[in-house]
Amino acid sequence: QVQLVESGGGLVQAGGSLRLSCAASGRTFISYAMGWFRQAPGKEREFVAAISAARETSNADSVKGRFTISRDNAKNTVYLQMNNLKPEDTAVYYCAADIRAPYVIIPFRGDYWGQGTQVTVSS
Repeated sequence: QVQLVESGGGLVQAGGSLRLSCAASGRTFISYAMGWFRQAPGKEREFVAAISAARETSNADSVKGRFTISRDNAKNTVYLQMNNLKPEDTAVYYCAADIRAPYVIIPFRGDYWGQGTQVTVSS
């Protein structure tokens, strides 16, 4: 069982930045692939970014050049640095862990999910 707890969401003006964090339980975090997804009101959940156990990364086209995913294995934490935020980035952001395919991030399939953190970008 893996527990994931997101933090760092909030309200920010367009053009601003936020950094989301996701703390994971378990002693084998280093062997998980980790990902971020988001879900806006009335829309389906969509992939944002992922990082493999080998630190390879993948980003959705909509966030390339603006969002960066990283991980600190010593802290069992994955981050999502979000810059130049736009109103269309408004959503609940979810962290996910893939323990079955830690080196495959395209596509990313989450085995465990966090409860989500709200990001709201005002225009």
